[in-house]
Amino acid sequence: MTNSIKFIAHTHSKNGRTDTVRDHLQSVAKRASEYAKAFSAADEARLAGLLHDLGKYGSLFQKRLEGKERGIDHWSVGAWQALKEYREKGVALALTIQGHHVGLQQASKDSLSNLDLKVLNNKHPLNLRLSEPNHENLIDRMNRDGLILPPPTDIPTSLFEWDSGLYTSAMLDVRMLFSTLVDADFIETEAHFNSVDDKNKGYRKPGPPLEADRALEILLNHLDELSSNSKASPNVNQLRKDLLEACLDSALHPQGLFTLTSPTGSGKTLSMLAFALKHAVEHELRRVVVVIPYLSIIEQTVSVYRNLFQGDFGEEYVLEHHSLAGTRGEDAIEDYQESRQRLLSQNWDAPIVVTTSVQFLESLFANRPSACRKLHRLAKSVILFDEVQTLPTGIAVPTLATLSRLIERYNASVVFSTATQPAFEHLNYSVKQYCAGGWEPKEIVPSNLNLFQLARRTNVLWPDLNHRTSWEELAENLKTNERVLCVVNLKRHALDLFDKLKGQGCNEDDLFHLSTNMCPEHRKEVLGEVRNRLEKSKPCRLTSTQCIEAGVDVDFPLVYRAWGPLDSIAQAAGRCNREGKSDIGMVHVFIPEDDVYPNGTYRQAAGIARILKAQDQMDIHDPELFHKYYRELYDLTQPQNQKQELIDAIKRQDFVETAKFYRVIAKDAINVLVPYSLKIFQELKEQVRQEGLTRRWIKRARPYTIGLFRPKRDDPVFDWLEPISVGENKEQEEWFIYLNDKHYNPKTGLVPPESMECLIG
Repeated sequence: MTNSIKFIAHTHSKNGRTDTVRDHLQSVAKRASEYAKAFSAADEARLAGLLHDLGKYGSLFQKRLEGKERGIDHWSVGAWQALKEYREKGVALALTIQGHHVGLQQASKDSLSNLDLKVLNNKHPLNLRLSEPNHENLIDRMNRDGLILPPPTDIPTSLFEWDSGLYTSAMLDVRMLFSTLVDADFIETEAHFNSVDDKNKGYRKPGPPLEADRALEILLNHLDELSSNSKASPNVNQLRKDLLEACLDSALHPQGLFTLTSPTGSGKTLSMLAFALKHAVEHELRRVVVVIPYLSIIEQTVSVYRNLFQGDFGEEYVLEHHSLAGTRGEDAIEDYQESRQRLLSQNWDAPIVVTTSVQFLESLFANRPSACRKLHRLAKSVILFDEVQTLPTGIAVPTLATLSRLIERYNASVVFSTATQPAFEHLNYSVKQYCAGGWEPKEIVPSNLNLFQLARRTNVLWPDLNHRTSWEELAENLKTNERVLCVVNLKRHALDLFDKLKGQGCNEDDLFHLSTNMCPEHRKEVLGEVRNRLEKSKPCRLTSTQCIEAGVDVDFPLVYRAWGPLDSIAQAAGRCNREGKSDIGMVHVFIPEDDVYPNGTYRQAAGIARILKAQDQMDIHDPELFHKYYRELYDLTQPQNQKQELIDAIKRQDFVETAKFYRVIAKDAINVLVPYSLKIFQELKEQVRQEGLTRRWIKRARPYTIGLFRPKRDDPVFDWLEPISVGENKEQEEWFIYLNDKHYNPKTGLVPPESMECLIG
């Protein structure tokens, strides 16, 4: 029996197509079910699709489509029906259905009781009206359309375990179900409005599949070619060969949690990819996701991957996704490939995804539909984390527990890679409080390979802990060496040292500076010139902040490093004699006269390094040193007891507050277009003033943009910041133009005269 009245889900498409509620619910249910098959939750996802827009059968919603009503809630009735019909097994459904418009809320009895239609009819928290006073009418109309809800016995279990006590696991389970629904809903709604005629939807072309066996063959051929043409020493080449073989061997192991601990310069980036591709072949996995902490490393990695695979698989095989890849505004003009990359990034519909730690991890703890939409793609994937020592300890336990759940329930494998592997297994007991799987990784590299001993290319000279080195003394030491890198802890230290070197008569053409005060294009040009000078044995003295320590390929014969965390010292040492061209490189660690640090966590880590030095346990080529270092650090900092607001929100299973308090980068940041290249700066400035903020503009402006901590309203730097409008003079608070070109130094980047607090270290 069918309805005599045709209930409509959306306004007509531009080609006149009508999307009925029946067709929309069926299409979303089918698609969500297909997405959830990867983790055996197809029935539950199908039910979420059937119920998510139940309220669109309401008379007030139909009038809203005619423009006769507004302020109508069409989703809460489906959430309430899920609870009423399926009880505990309907909790994840209710949260998911409620959340597809307002975001995931809270899995508590009090919060869920507020979905009671009597409560909502009396006082709606958003001051909306339900689309139909009597929800039984909606069920009747749904049934008349041939859509029948399955009995509770047909849904024997739910992803969500109401009283498990494993809080991050339970919350991830809800987000994964939520992901299938919101992605299916987005795709089907988009297809309706992009319809090609009055009958046929206009579906986007899906991303290509992961052809892991063929991709692996291409990669291994490339690595053979690199080895044949390498200018590195025989020891370094053997080291890289051993690492690759270890990765290929370990890829045959069962899925799970892995660590990849190998020295800098050993070829981790490509060997890790080889592991992922062979692992995908072995276990029939769907996707490789590469998570990297810094945009500069992402750009290098994406460039390498695209050069490898684009010729054989096309431009959509490698997807780059991070916060600067798009914006809320729409471009009037957008070429096909830009449009495809934007669409695929919405739900990670690509075989190889390269993204930032911020984008990946904050999505895992998000509550908004747009952020969670891609999460279901992580099922049956290999997730590679590079430079994992950068994971903040304050969020370590919930992060590890959530990743453990991805392995335990969603058939993912996770690899943590770095030269200075954190001893996260020391947190295993704490992780098990949130996920039964805990944190017990398997190391990819066998200990008998002794990679760190083979990679011993430097000697480290440690200071007397009671001796302080003045900047003048340090500058004098640097001046006597033609090719030297000095890494310090603060931007003002790097600037002071640069000025001291100039004051001591060093040729300014031989002096270089590196920090995130400089836009990416500026840093790229500096590093290009530095590498060129090192290759030709020309004078080159570089003062830098820690931005050079992870993923930046430079090879100095001599490195100075200010005292800091042990992993930072080791990363700096990785820029010394990287290719093994000298018998031995020298790393001088010193304690500056102004012995201060960027923050308390950094200071605590530097303090643990001092304790180990006092015990004469300082061989940075010994991985056990780092295990001891991290164990001591965790015992001191108690990461399981940090971020109490976050932990409390997780224990309440409050999705809104969890998303609010889970931050990879603690301080809020803004993007600022800076006057590095004045001609390009003027063009970009005039363009964005005329057209507003667009994706195309961001793509062009990104190399000339720096990040600043969001200044306080009374900060003098605001005198020089012009907010960028999105259109119709509507300002946003994320993008600005820096107005004084005299504040941008061609050697040291942006240095505001009155404020340094907003500069990101």
